[in-house]
Amino acid sequence: METRSLPSTPCRRRTSARVERRIPLSVSLLALTLGLGACAAVEGPGAEAPHHRSGGFGNNHVEFASKDLTEFLRWRWNAVRQGLPRPPQQATPTVAPDLEFIARNARAGEAMVPSATWIGHASTLVQAGGLNILLDPIFSERASPVSIVGPKRAQPPGLALNQLPRVDLVLISHNHYDHLDEPSLLALQRQAGGPPQFVVPLRLKAWLESIGLTRVVELDWWRSHRVGSTEVVLTPVQHWSARGLTDRMATLWGGYAVITPRFSVYYAGDTGYSKDFAETRARLARKLPRGGFDLAVLPVGGYEPRWFMATQHINPAEAVQIHLDLGARRSMGVHWGTFELTDEPLDQPPRDLAAARQARGLADDAFFVLAIGETRRFDDPRP
Repeated sequence: METRSLPSTPCRRRTSARVERRIPLSVSLLALTLGLGACAAVEGPGAEAPHHRSGGFGNNHVEFASKDLTEFLRWRWNAVRQGLPRPPQQATPTVAPDLEFIARNARAGEAMVPSATWIGHASTLVQAGGLNILLDPIFSERASPVSIVGPKRAQPPGLALNQLPRVDLVLISHNHYDHLDEPSLLALQRQAGGPPQFVVPLRLKAWLESIGLTRVVELDWWRSHRVGSTEVVLTPVQHWSARGLTDRMATLWGGYAVITPRFSVYYAGDTGYSKDFAETRARLARKLPRGGFDLAVLPVGGYEPRWFMATQHINPAEAVQIHLDLGARRSMGVHWGTFELTDEPLDQPPRDLAAARQARGLADDAFFVLAIGETRRFDDPRP
């Protein structure tokens, strides 16, 4: 598989250095964590595919409306004035991980029971097809470019790094700090038995290799990579990328379809709602023996206020629609309860998900959330 690199064009700064110096460090770090810089995406002709742009990448169904510094500060001021996010009514539930099952399952090869263990935020250990697969692993105390300030964990990861089985495959959806955590990736690179296979969207491979990672494969949308009998496909989602204030849209983002001989998993990463999910099901239908995914891992948190978040983060009602669009047998809600990044309380997403599920007539176990550390087994892929 060959992919072509596109030239990088820095975006123009919209504010003076003097104004930026007056922004509190904590606000600046939150902006970096969410990729909310004060510059616009650079777009132009010369695309070799619709989502390829002269300065980076774009979405399929909507042009991402870049939020400028004024809008960002309006959001943060309103949150401070209203005391948002409000404290959670209940702590995010946690359970001791079933280490014996996870270790035994890791050794089972073709007899592996498909399962998912929620580590926290979007980070999930999926065991399927004889592989131990990590989704967007972040084990750090903060989702931040520095370790002393920035959004802090509400509780420890459900699995510690030293409790993981040997990880075979790491899937990175995009480069925001709460999904691409450098210390976690470096620790996985050093795991006993050798590094895992890292799979990333276009133009992230060079960055990972620059920090010392090996075995990195990068994919464009609809390109795939095989690990044994498992196929990994990068799929379109509606989001964007930035690691700092001058690299908006310079690297690609996406979701993943993981298709093993007996079990299929879809992971959305971060996304707004779009037609991409119905198109993903239609395009991959021939690879999905049961007509849809056995499990979808979908974000259900990080959605308020809607005027700011709607194009980039779905709410629980939209997550339920994606569950239906994908034809998922079951869906698991992640991206909640761990880091305070947006205006809803940490414990609000499960309540909103329950209401959305009821409104669409779905059973409780059709779209569920787990406690941090909890494992859900799928001995029978049928609901």
